[in-house]
Amino acid sequence: MGDENEKGGRKKVPVEGKRNILITSALPYVNNVPHLGNIIGCVLSADVFARYCRLRGYNVLYICGTDEYGTATETKAMEENCSPQQICDKYHKIHKEVYDWFGISFDEFGRTSTPQHTEVCQAIFKKLMENNWLSENRMQQLYCETCQRFLADRLVEGTCPTLDCNYDSARGDQCEKCGKLLNPTELKDPRCKVCQSSPQIRDTDHLFLELPLLKDKLEEYINNMSIAGCWSQNAIQATYAWLKEGLRSRCITRDLKWGVPVPHEKYKDKVFYVWFDAPIGYVSITACYTPEWEKWWKNPENVDLYQFMGKDNVPFHTVMFPSTLIGTGENWTLMKSISVTEYLNYEAGKFSKSKGVGVFGNDVKDTKIPAEVWRYYLLTNRPEVSDSLFTWVDLQAKLNTELLNNLGNFINRVLSFIAKAPGLGYGSSIPDAPGAESHYLTKALAEKVGAYLEQYIEAMEKVKLKQGLKIGMSISSEGNGYLQESQFWKLYKEDRASCSIVMRTSVGLVYLLSCLLEPFMPSFSLEVLKQLNLPPETRLSLCDENGDLERARKPWELLPAGHKMGTPEPLFNELRDEDVEFFREKFAGSQADRVVKAEAEAKKIVEQLKEAKISDGNGKKQKSTKSGSEVQIKKSCKSEVSISRLDIRVGLIKEAQKHPDADSLYVKEIDVGEVATRTVVSGLVKHVPLEEMLNRKVCVLCNLKPATMRGVNSQAMVLTASDKNGTKVELVEPPHSASVGERVTFPGFEGKPDRVLIPKKKIWETLQSDLHTDVQLFAFYKDVPFTTSAGVCKVKSISNGVIS
Repeated sequence: MGDENEKGGRKKVPVEGKRNILITSALPYVNNVPHLGNIIGCVLSADVFARYCRLRGYNVLYICGTDEYGTATETKAMEENCSPQQICDKYHKIHKEVYDWFGISFDEFGRTSTPQHTEVCQAIFKKLMENNWLSENRMQQLYCETCQRFLADRLVEGTCPTLDCNYDSARGDQCEKCGKLLNPTELKDPRCKVCQSSPQIRDTDHLFLELPLLKDKLEEYINNMSIAGCWSQNAIQATYAWLKEGLRSRCITRDLKWGVPVPHEKYKDKVFYVWFDAPIGYVSITACYTPEWEKWWKNPENVDLYQFMGKDNVPFHTVMFPSTLIGTGENWTLMKSISVTEYLNYEAGKFSKSKGVGVFGNDVKDTKIPAEVWRYYLLTNRPEVSDSLFTWVDLQAKLNTELLNNLGNFINRVLSFIAKAPGLGYGSSIPDAPGAESHYLTKALAEKVGAYLEQYIEAMEKVKLKQGLKIGMSISSEGNGYLQESQFWKLYKEDRASCSIVMRTSVGLVYLLSCLLEPFMPSFSLEVLKQLNLPPETRLSLCDENGDLERARKPWELLPAGHKMGTPEPLFNELRDEDVEFFREKFAGSQADRVVKAEAEAKKIVEQLKEAKISDGNGKKQKSTKSGSEVQIKKSCKSEVSISRLDIRVGLIKEAQKHPDADSLYVKEIDVGEVATRTVVSGLVKHVPLEEMLNRKVCVLCNLKPATMRGVNSQAMVLTASDKNGTKVELVEPPHSASVGERVTFPGFEGKPDRVLIPKKKIWETLQSDLHTDVQLFAFYKDVPFTTSAGVCKVKSISNGVIS
């Protein structure tokens, strides 16, 4: 993923005279799949800031990777009956695939189980030993007689000793409920996580980092940098809470096998505690990226370090890691700014990797909701000050209202109008706009955009990402208001010069939005540039040096007059109520619950298929019950005109526009599984908005004889349902996951469809009289449902309607 940032094969190093920014996001633990809370708390937030910094022309290095050592990996390896290394290899790949799908722009996504990591960790340890910041101490540790070993922190569970907490599943190192850091021996009623037996307390020798001795140097760093680096309030509170409680010596070794070996004769059978070695992973992963890593990590005069994480990681980055580096006596690049998120909760409870609750990184691809929508939703919902809540209804509202109706609507209106043929628009050529600076509406818009730009830069420099995104979307809202107030469609006929000013300014605003929103939705930005017919490298850079910010204050000058645009297409698709219900049900409970449920449903479907098996070639079959819809599929009589003669297929609307010569007709291009799309004309303008037609799955009758409608040859028919009065019309829709081109079938009826339905024989008319919807909104022929491999077809709201 870092190749795009390397020129001529050379790895990036700090550049004199430039702003050099080193960015890290907390290393995700390798023993599980990241959930949405992990993604927004660490990698996605850091990615937005890294992309913003690149837009500003800063020299950026964004480092991350999987944290691979420690108890959790050993435990997972036992669960999956393999080696810790195999667990790390498996989950490192999964993590990388998830982040690739989200478009995370790491310069290096590495891992901690490397020779470089061992080398850097041991070198830091030796420096701490030389400088006398380490001590040896005997400590009491829990030992499991059944497992025959000392239990690492995460292998112990028990009741949290904190007053008013009493959480009964607290881990040996930290209580998940109250956040307090613990020692395993402090737990009430401890138990071994592997065998559930009660462990004994035994003595064992370990090495400790003497934080109390480093207190003065540490506090000086914290007091200065928390102000200079504008640390987030939650980071400051968590850090000073640690200091107020009093620093204690922290054990940095563990009785494990899977970890960085301690280079000390007495402790050669032990490894470093994962919280000692994990933050050093930022350094070692940089060492894997470039042998010149010290130019980044031992260069505080020329490099600013920004770190991103969830709130439970704060003390390890503001106290433990800085103390470790300070203790070496070397000139390390210490963290300047820390950006911390609270928790993102899921529907009725918490996201939990251990319990499998919530939506996980590998789930999002299955929803078919694009990455830019997920990025947008997570970032608008970023829990910067307090915990926030993920709900499917909120995702739907933000997609449909903010992305579709605000941002997508503005861009599509502008580009579609310019793309219209001369006489109706500008033939895809950006018009000239002399006099734009003195045009009243345009001048007022430019002043607002200029103010928003300043606010955007200020917010993003302070890592207020949520605010930066909100400002970008406000510019889109201003664009919509500008279009509406100008009434450009009237100006085109009455005052062409003013219309040209409005459209050139608006298309400049589209270009500006593609730049400002790129850190948040990079794939959206690329699509807008494609529709503008501009290569990605021409994106406005927002560099102070080349005057891009000044140019942006005059949006009518951002794109040259006469530039030929590409083809406008809708940028976002609506998320419907039935989709929301489907996802809410699909992701209910834990991952384990979902597996059990899916297996039960699969078994039920197999049984139903056995029941509904066709017994002879005449369409006769046994009775069966359709689960979910509770629809009785009754014995079908052999009919003179069989429904199997209709060729109804699942189609996907690829393009749609109003008929040039008929206000009530749409002309659509529909993919029905053939080499080319089919052109279909239908009178749905009054019933279905144009933006709701695109990329929608529909039922298409493919073997009607083609007919010419107002000069356009229609090669099929889209099936719709209407109420008894004919005033309300809706599309008959296949299930969300139905395959494009598959044939809609009617259980109990077999046979090939006619190649073409001959109008004189009235086959369609005969069958159509028995097509209808029921009270549950399912589509039927008589008492047999329209069926696909993914389930039954239905309509949105018309019950007992007529299908035609």
